[in-house]
Amino acid sequence: MRQLGSYKFRRQQPIGAYIVDFICLEKKPIIELDCGQHTEQDVHDEKRSAWLKERGYRILRYWNHDVLQAMGVVSADILTNIEKEI
Repeated sequence: MRQLGSYKFRRQQPIGAYIVDFICLEKKPIIELDCGQHTEQDVHDEKRSAWLKERGYRILRYWNHDVLQAMGVVSADILTNIEKEI
């Protein structure tokens, strides 16, 4: 995903000590795609999420399976969340 609607996204973007899956620098949503390993990394993910939120980022998480099976639904949800802040 490089663009959704009129919003441009960067992939694998470093932010501080972290690398996020996707980010729209204009509106600051971070899109994280999760697989099964994330259920085992709750403490790390919570710490990372808190650090990012303190800096004004919003984190939207989606399971890889959902993205692969229903990309249109996920894309619409991302766009809705971005536009809530306009």
